Amino acid sequence: MQAAPAGSAAPAHRTAPAPPSPGPGGKRLGGVAVMFGSGLSNQTGAAIGSLAFPVLGPVGVVAARQYVAAIVLLAVGRPRLRSFTWRQWWPVLLLALVFGTMNLSLYSAIDRIGLGLAVTLEFLGPLGIALASSRRRVDACCAVIAAAGVVTLMRPQPSADYVGMGLGLLAAACWASYILLNRTVGRRIAGAEGSAAAAGLSALGFLPVGLVIVVQHPPTVGAAACAVAAGVLSSAVPYLADLVTLRHVPAQTFGLFMSVNPVLAAVVGWIVLGQNLGWIEWAGMATVVCANAISILVRRTDGTPRTSGCRNTAARAVPGRLALLIGRPGIGRR
Repeated sequence: MQAAPAGSAAPAHRTAPAPPSPGPGGKRLGGVAVMFGSGLSNQTGAAIGSLAFPVLGPVGVVAARQYVAAIVLLAVGRPRLRSFTWRQWWPVLLLALVFGTMNLSLYSAIDRIGLGLAVTLEFLGPLGIALASSRRRVDACCAVIAAAGVVTLMRPQPSADYVGMGLGLLAAACWASYILLNRTVGRRIAGAEGSAAAAGLSALGFLPVGLVIVVQHPPTVGAAACAVAAGVLSSAVPYLADLVTLRHVPAQTFGLFMSVNPVLAAVVGWIVLGQNLGWIEWAGMATVVCANAISILVRRTDGTPRTSGCRNTAARAVPGRLALLIGRPGIGRR
């Protein structure tokens, strides 16, 4: 065996450089893509669930959605119910009641006035809290703009379904109450335990309803599949997606994208359910969306601190789309 010549060095062992980690821009772009997928999943789930209305009715579909939401949240939150005090229990009980009423009123509104209009009216809940808690003139103007959009959507006409519109506004009031109650729960119960307990109680309340529906009107396989799909697409997927999104996307960006949900709902309703809207309905919907967008964009440019939803203690205790609203300036800052 020949020795290596003097002065020659053995070749150094070189390790392959680690692949560069995605920068903030890449993470934010990925977060926006996840947000779009989450919103599309939410509205698609509602549209698929409405296909089961002729068999199960809105109540049956909502019951299935509550069951799926409870399974996901209980698995994530793992609440220690025995450690709750009465001071912690009462907002959880109210939250469970509001949670069920919110989804039931929304799905009943979808059954009567269509997906796009129902989601637009429901969106007034968080928008109203954001605007009412602000003292800026621009937000007062945004409130007037949103009100004009609502008047346009609810204008008197022979075919107007005022019961359906009222159900949409009830869903908005429930969503607003859900946000405020989540603030209280987030302060009193650590992590996602409070929201998980509320979801479980809400599902428990719908259990007798589900049993009655199954006994009196046995669902077809297709109807049951649509109801379960609504729970997965409208509850499980958005919740898990938002947990990832809020770590990489600022709260204001999240809020701005949320305003697109009524448009997504209208498009999905048109494609999946064949629900066509006239130009007046589109104009009213665009007015409500623009009111939220203007409020958030002006807040971003006037020096208001940008708050990430994942850094807010109360925000971490609730599902993503509500965590954003609780983390937004003027709503949940303590």
